[in-house]
Amino acid sequence: MAALSSDLFALGTILIALGFAAHVGHAVMLANDRRLPTLATTRQPAFAGVVTGSFVAARARMETSGPATFAAPSPLSRAAIGLTFAGWLALGGAMVLRALLVGRGPWGNMYEFSVAFAFSMIGGYLFLQRRYAIRSIGFIPTGVALLILLYASSLPGDIEPLVPALQNAPLLTIHVGMAVLAYGIFATSFAAGVAYLVQGQTDRFAWLPSHKVLDEVAYRAVIIGFPIFATMIILGSWWASIAWSRYWGWDPKETAALVTWLTYAVYLHARNQRSWAGRPAALLLVVGFGMVLVTYSGSLWFSGLHAYSGL
Repeated sequence: MAALSSDLFALGTILIALGFAAHVGHAVMLANDRRLPTLATTRQPAFAGVVTGSFVAARARMETSGPATFAAPSPLSRAAIGLTFAGWLALGGAMVLRALLVGRGPWGNMYEFSVAFAFSMIGGYLFLQRRYAIRSIGFIPTGVALLILLYASSLPGDIEPLVPALQNAPLLTIHVGMAVLAYGIFATSFAAGVAYLVQGQTDRFAWLPSHKVLDEVAYRAVIIGFPIFATMIILGSWWASIAWSRYWGWDPKETAALVTWLTYAVYLHARNQRSWAGRPAALLLVVGFGMVLVTYSGSLWFSGLHAYSGL
């Protein structure tokens, strides 16, 4: 079973790499304004319900009559999603087998956590791309996930007993599982924030989603991930009181998680303020995901109670 889990991980990594390459190819062809054969030209614009009026009418006309745009599905974009979804399933299978082997959530060391992080990142993107036409920026979350998977492949995947503080299977499964889920969702908000900064409020590039769509995608992702992340911190404090007899100790990983949560809290407030909406809010998304990466890997750089088992 361990060998099968490793094989599925390798297969998933290869498929994600192919999906990333297909996403890059799709974005490059759109950026070069090449006509791609569309498969669903009658699809409702992704920005329907987000904005109305002449903007929607103009963009809808461009989708159906002009060259390939961000919302035009094509065989290459379908292949990108298909490969990415297949890789996501393979990673999920590897994690399920790993969970059966260890008898807990498969995220008790840095190797397991990295695989779960990439799995959640891809899952968040696949979920949101069904609601919004964001395949032209799909290379960002899939690219970050691929880097995480390549890093995981360099880590030891041996199954070893956990230290006493981690030997609480229910809390380990729920607490770290929530962190993985929130991190993955925040990755899509990061991709939307980066694309927003490139696109600008004047919609400079027809192959990218409009700035209003990108703003909506980022906001929806944060709205989903923010309460999950907050619950993770609360459960972590409870677990800390059980393991170390204190709720909060300003451990480097605890501090980084708090700063991450505050960054996204500031984003939610700033997005609704006229002076902070738009580019400043998008910059906060980039900073927020930077803090996610610090929280994810901080125990590798700073000593603390979370430094064991690679977490």
